[in-house]
Amino acid sequence: MTYVVTDNCIQCKHTDCVAVCPVQCFYEGPNFLVIHPEECIDCDACVPACPVNAIYNEDKLPAEKKQFLLINEQLSRLWPQISDQKEPLPDAAKWDGVENKLQYLIETWEPA
Repeated sequence: MTYVVTDNCIQCKHTDCVAVCPVQCFYEGPNFLVIHPEECIDCDACVPACPVNAIYNEDKLPAEKKQFLLINEQLSRLWPQISDQKEPLPDAAKWDGVENKLQYLIETWEPA
C-alpha cells in the first residue's frame, strides 16, 4: 500500500506533507511532488498536512486519478528526494482546485 500525490499538487507544490513525513519518501519536480511507493510506510501523516487535498491512500484513489499511481512511481525514480519544507510555488493559490492540471506537469527536472 502507498499514498499517491495527485493533480491538485501540480502548479502548487506545497511541501507541508514533506515536513511531516517520517521516512522522507517525497520527491520533487519543477511543479509537482510525488511519493516513492516502495519507501512510503502508509502512516497517513501527509494526508491531513496537504493544504490542497492532493494526497490519497492508494485504496481510496478515485478512478479518474488512477494514472497518478504510475506517475508517482515513475517520477520518484527520476527526481531528487526532498526532506525540507519549502515555500509553495508563487501562484499556488490561483491553481488550487483547477481541473485537468495534468497537462501542466513538467517532468524534466534539473535542480539548482
